[in-house]
Amino acid sequence: MQLRRANAACGFARATPRMKVAMVRAAIAQGADNFKITASPDLIPDGPWIKDSKGNCCSPKGFKATGAYCGLRSSGVKADLAIVVCDVDAAVGGTFTTNVMCAAPVLYCKDVMARKATSRVVMTNAGMANAATGDAGYADAVETVKLLSDAMGIPADDILVQSTGVIGRRMKMDAFRTAIPELVPTLGSSIEDGRRAAVAITTTDLVLKTAALKITLGGKEVTIGGMCKGSGMIHPNMATMLGVVTCDAAVDNAVWKGMMKRASIASFNQITVDGDTSTNDCVIGLASGLAGNAMVTDAGSEDGKKLEAALTALLQGLAKSIAWDGEGATCLIEVLVTGADNDADARKVGVSVCGSSLAKAAIFGGDPNWGRIAAAAGYSGVQFNQNNLGVQLGSIKLMENGQPLVFDKPTASKYLKDTCAVHGTVNIHVIVGKGPGTGTAWGCDLSYDYVKINAEYTT
Repeated sequence: MQLRRANAACGFARATPRMKVAMVRAAIAQGADNFKITASPDLIPDGPWIKDSKGNCCSPKGFKATGAYCGLRSSGVKADLAIVVCDVDAAVGGTFTTNVMCAAPVLYCKDVMARKATSRVVMTNAGMANAATGDAGYADAVETVKLLSDAMGIPADDILVQSTGVIGRRMKMDAFRTAIPELVPTLGSSIEDGRRAAVAITTTDLVLKTAALKITLGGKEVTIGGMCKGSGMIHPNMATMLGVVTCDAAVDNAVWKGMMKRASIASFNQITVDGDTSTNDCVIGLASGLAGNAMVTDAGSEDGKKLEAALTALLQGLAKSIAWDGEGATCLIEVLVTGADNDADARKVGVSVCGSSLAKAAIFGGDPNWGRIAAAAGYSGVQFNQNNLGVQLGSIKLMENGQPLVFDKPTASKYLKDTCAVHGTVNIHVIVGKGPGTGTAWGCDLSYDYVKINAEYTT
């Protein structure tokens, strides 16, 4: 099977233009092999919203999507090009990597969004990151946009792009030139169309990551949906992950942009798998306004708060699915921090604990070594009185008011081992004082497989 998939990719690269068109059409028409991946569990937190366990970016009104294998991956025949389209001009908000070596598509999106408050399309490719590719890489991004612009008959500035894959590799422009005109006619608004897009953006992901939920604003049903990818090279400040969020609420452009930023801080910026911040991190949110609700013009209004809370919950569900699917992971780690001076400090401590290689390795091994958790809280950069520190693993208190407690180590070890055995969630509570600040971060354990996956990533 692996040899056949490798041969398929090589065959596409060497095929004549007419053969490439035929291969893309065949992949679009059949494609069973191209979408073989299961879905992540539903990890949206509970709240005053209705979860849609099968929903995705096609769930809100006014959105279509598609995805297919287009010969962009170096091996295999998994779908590798996705398009999400809004029927109307949509309010757009986005957050991007802080890595100085940001990729060409990130630079392109920043340029477009600096001059335009709306957008209609997000196109995402797997197979190559188009990062560290210089001016030529930026030109490739511009050309892919033009290809899609021509195929759809819309202005280029209505299109945003994302890329994921190996850093330093130029885009396979021949494949884009062949595939884009063939892919556009397959756009559809069904849940299956959204699923195809979600599969197409994955790389080392073992599961596809989609989510959707519904709320009511002024008597009108509003839906928020989305998809994301990410498994390794994950660390806060938008880190390797890509996401597309769709929403049908009527919301002011500036208000939506602010909501997307704050929701990302409380979700995608609170996950870590390996401490590496990617060159390509990007989450883009589109709001069509087709739900029929009264325009949300104030984030502090009742409707504004409801919309932002739901958006944050959706993004947290997607972010947690990335950490759950961390490369080689056997569990999701959720760290709740309380007692900090403010929420920002609490979030910082949580990320530090989730990012500790020693703590992650101990969890994988079923070792309740709480000292590693305490140490990670201590080097987080947040000042607190160590005599206030408390650590709890599940329901088991390990440390209180800065003092170690006698606890049943076999029981604590069993909690870790049993949770990892079912790929569940290890809950850690860290108390750093008596302040009002709270925050949550998510990560995963560190297994032998993480090293194996990344030692062989390009080979």
